[in-house]
Amino acid sequence: MTPNDFSTLRDLLRYAVSRLNGADVFFGHGSSNAFDEAAYLLLHTLKLPLDRLEPFLDARLLPEEIEALLRVIDKRTIERVPAAYITREAWLGDYRFYVDERVIVPRSFIAELIPSQFSPWVPVPDEVTQILDVCTGSACLPVMLADAFPNAVIDAVDISTDALAVAERNVSDYEMEDRITLIESDLYSDVPPKKYDIIVSNPPYVNSDSMTKLPQEYLREPQLALAGGPDGMDLVRKIVAGAADRLKPAGILVVEIGNEREHAEAAFPDLELTWLTTSAGDDMVFLLSAEQLRAKRRK
Repeated sequence: MTPNDFSTLRDLLRYAVSRLNGADVFFGHGSSNAFDEAAYLLLHTLKLPLDRLEPFLDARLLPEEIEALLRVIDKRTIERVPAAYITREAWLGDYRFYVDERVIVPRSFIAELIPSQFSPWVPVPDEVTQILDVCTGSACLPVMLADAFPNAVIDAVDISTDALAVAERNVSDYEMEDRITLIESDLYSDVPPKKYDIIVSNPPYVNSDSMTKLPQEYLREPQLALAGGPDGMDLVRKIVAGAADRLKPAGILVVEIGNEREHAEAAFPDLELTWLTTSAGDDMVFLLSAEQLRAKRRK
């Protein structure tokens, strides 16, 4: 196909959907189907409103616009670059975050739980003053947490200086420098010696076998942020082990483990994990209380 074969956005949209379906791309970074992903990529490239496809479908495109759209379609279908890396943005609910290849594309199920302020496990949200996010990546969760808990300050930790550079941009974009502190740290190692009401973490949790089967799009992401060891629980064990000393008496720990529930329950046989309901089911995110963690340590 050449630019001369197209004249309208409708032409390019049909072509993009066919190319996406034909290339068997993986949808796991925002969109769930070829039509939504094609519409998003085309509208973003043309700098049109992302929720206004219909008025522009039959508008004639300039030659340079057609060429730009074809390049984007090739990048997504041939190079298998995730849409978020092409557009340099990712959405979690109503929140837009800057992303690039230095961080994984935000897609945390914890984000679904933040607007309800982890009810009923946090009975008085206004009394939450200290929150810790371990493995913060792009700082998407701290930004959302700051909005949900208006009296809290958030420490956001990551071992990757590249990820923290992206996080700094997002914190600045939301003007939350006075609420969110970014810390370069290997989990808890350089975290200030204080107690937190809430610790959240979406750590690397993909087990070794699953790592060998990841779609090409996931291989574009920093593998440091994905690989969780033989059973996916290498970092999760450390996060759980260190949480008791970091939580206030009524504090909670919330950890995302994706499809690794079986491995998580095997890793913590003496802890009764509370599984929280998300759009993907009841086995993606677990919660532990400070009381549970301290009771385990006393045994």
